[in-house]
Amino acid sequence: MRPHRAFAPKLEPLLTLTGREAHHLADVLRARPGDAVTVFDGEGLEGRAVVRSVEDGVVELEVTETWPASREVPVPVVLYVALLKGDKLADVVRAATELGAIKIIPLVCVHSVAKEMGEGKLLRLRRVALEAAKQSERTTIPEVLAPIPLSAIPPVEQGLVAHPGGTLRVRDILELSRPVAIATGPEGGFSEDEMQILLERGFTPVTLGRRILRAETAPLALLSLVTAGEGV
Repeated sequence: MRPHRAFAPKLEPLLTLTGREAHHLADVLRARPGDAVTVFDGEGLEGRAVVRSVEDGVVELEVTETWPASREVPVPVVLYVALLKGDKLADVVRAATELGAIKIIPLVCVHSVAKEMGEGKLLRLRRVALEAAKQSERTTIPEVLAPIPLSAIPPVEQGLVAHPGGTLRVRDILELSRPVAIATGPEGGFSEDEMQILLERGFTPVTLGRRILRAETAPLALLSLVTAGEGV
């Protein structure tokens, strides 16, 4: 059985966890004094710890060893994903974290059903990314940024955009020696003007097969081809 895993912004010899991290360890995982715990700071440092005490919503850990660790994709992968209605974006953030994205940036698009995101939802998405990073044993936590208009995407060194009219396959053009940005559209797809902007910013249209994928499926399919499909 793998040791429990906990996040702490700074790994010190003695850690006092409160809030969600303490609740997860004490009430969900039922950690008890003497249990082994793996701790990480979300920036590439990992460690081994032992539970010293569990009481009144507070968990104390003694860190016995730390080391630099990385299970990250060898090049940074940024996901630009259109705002999605309902709770679909949370599912995308969860899986994108597991697949290795380092940054997730929601886009406000012409055909997006959702046009804005409240602060509460943004904070929830960040918690989803944290929990997914813990579950998948990542050593860093991807940033989840506030939505931006598609026109605010900066030029990219290597960009891939899922597009029904695309004919190129990811495997034929992907260069894992360069940072990768990927973009997927909303329920109604990108408009012609939006596609032109993406082309000007350095994105290349690629195919995800002959079928039309849902807006919440396309980002994960494309991300999988870039990371899991290449074994990175």
